[in-house]
Amino acid sequence: MIRPRLTPLAAGLALLLLSPATHAHRLWLVASTTVLSGTGQHIAVEGAISNDLFFPNHLSLPLAATTATSPSGKKLELLSPAEGKIRTSFELKLDETGTYRIATINDMMFLSWKEGGETRHARGTPAEMDKRDLTKLEGVELSRWISRVETVVTCGEPTPLKPTGEGIEFEFISHPNDLFHGETSTFRLLRDGKPLPETKVAVVKGDDRFRDEVGELTITSDAEGLVKVAWPSAGRFWLSAEAEQKPGEYKGKPLERGAAYFLTLDVLPQ
Repeated sequence: MIRPRLTPLAAGLALLLLSPATHAHRLWLVASTTVLSGTGQHIAVEGAISNDLFFPNHLSLPLAATTATSPSGKKLELLSPAEGKIRTSFELKLDETGTYRIATINDMMFLSWKEGGETRHARGTPAEMDKRDLTKLEGVELSRWISRVETVVTCGEPTPLKPTGEGIEFEFISHPNDLFHGETSTFRLLRDGKPLPETKVAVVKGDDRFRDEVGELTITSDAEGLVKVAWPSAGRFWLSAEAEQKPGEYKGKPLERGAAYFLTLDVLPQ
């Protein structure tokens, strides 16, 4: 798995925000219901960073970085929001027919430099890092990581979801709320809106705390970025992918860049 070169502290922080399936902590959003027959209904949503899938036991996802978008593109109010130590929760009222996107987007920068013979570390959002004067620092190393944590809900007839064109994400060739055990679904893995070939996607069924083995499936996107998933059973599944992005520049300093994507889907019985 490709990973930008980070200082030890920055690497640890990046793993916390962008942990793939092979690491202990997973980032996820779960909706109480993902398919509803009509509008005017409420759903509950829970988000966390946890060791076991869909069991909050480590850290909450940040509410400030979480949005819910209606089929028409309207931002929904997060009702009864709560951000605790180990989980985040809120409710949504769904008044439109179609497919809703719920996402938590973490965009963090990691900085290291030399001072007095020691290595110093800092992290922050791009806006927070903009306030720092890097010209007076020696041995500067910079990286930027963006993670997108998503789930999808449909009221009535499903509607297409357009890619955002930012970071890593899926183009949903198969609709994410029309998945069934025994069938094969097709998604296209994208990076900044373009197909991402030869990249591993992890697929893990939830409730892994009750299994002796996690049972992770690893699927590699083809030359066109296509990922085909044959669902082995009904249930709630977690998908993740990460990749290095093209290096950039920040305030005249080299900038390593990476991105990751985490998606929760419900697979229905036949």
